[in-house]
Amino acid sequence: QVQLVESGGGLVQAGGALKLSCVASGGTFGSYAMAWFRQAPGKEREFVATISWVGGSTYYADSVKGRFTISRDNAKNTVYLQMNSLKPEDTAVYYCAADRNYKKDPQADGMDYWGKGTLVTVSS
Repeated sequence: QVQLVESGGGLVQAGGALKLSCVASGGTFGSYAMAWFRQAPGKEREFVATISWVGGSTYYADSVKGRFTISRDNAKNTVYLQMNSLKPEDTAVYYCAADRNYKKDPQADGMDYWGKGTLVTVSS
């Protein structure tokens, strides 16, 4: 059983930056592809970014491409999401998720493990 704990959310002005972290425990971190999803109020959970087992491949949603960067440090069992040039429409709860299989544009219902999320609020 893998446990995932996100941190780094908060309130930021439009144009600002935040870096989210997700620490994994209870499993072999390098055996899992990792992803970030987000869910805004009243909307479905949506894919943001994913990274393969050792970080050789990444894939982003079109809405964040060029602004967000996903990375991982397998020695620290941690995946990161650097978010730059934030927009009010980026406001959401951001979730970290793990999957044994790496897929471009993974679906939420296909992920094996989830964290509880961290709230990001971008003010205009």
